[in-house]
Amino acid sequence: MNCQGDRTGPMRVVVTGGSGLVGKAIQQIVKEEGVSKEVEQWIFLSSKDANLMSMEETRAVFQKHKPTHVIHLAAMVGGLFKNMKYNLDFWRNNIYINDNVLQAAHEVGAVKVVSCLSTCIFPDKTTYPIDETMIHNGPPHESNFGYAYAKRMIDVQNRGYFQQYGCCYTAVIPTNVFGPHDNFSIEDGHVLPGLIHKAYVAQTLKETCDWFVTNYDSARK
Repeated sequence: MNCQGDRTGPMRVVVTGGSGLVGKAIQQIVKEEGVSKEVEQWIFLSSKDANLMSMEETRAVFQKHKPTHVIHLAAMVGGLFKNMKYNLDFWRNNIYINDNVLQAAHEVGAVKVVSCLSTCIFPDKTTYPIDETMIHNGPPHESNFGYAYAKRMIDVQNRGYFQQYGCCYTAVIPTNVFGPHDNFSIEDGHVLPGLIHKAYVAQTLKETCDWFVTNYDSARK
């Protein structure tokens, strides 16, 4: 299996979901390392560039940039309550996105695709420690089964593209990712950014109360 390809010219890396948490972090690292554009060209896509749920738009943006490598981060994501409310939407929309991205990458001859999965893909009832060989050993947690199964299917598709076409497609499973450019919504975000937001609100309210008490006492004197 040749994951380098027979390309000439610079490596062209398309990052889907380039405006999100992980995409922005990669963008910062690329900027700090200062890689020459004669060696590597990085294209960070966002929803403004293409609706990846549309095969037509996905194919068009991949034909435009013709990546040699793809880092696939784009997804419909959300916190616990949003997942519980919209499991079907999480399944359908992410299936569309993943299928379109992998097929478009194949059509332009990308030599390697790395997709980002999630720890929620692991079975709800499992043994520890867990590893990547265990992701299909049972159903995921009921609260976000739509998102979890859609992410699992990337692993199935990767195996299919390798078996049928010899494509070098793989995936990583990050754990507890948070940081700048995260979704800090208390309603729709994940646990850690949601807690950070709540702590910020609590601190802001405390400072407001302290200011009010101080100024109220001063006004009475």
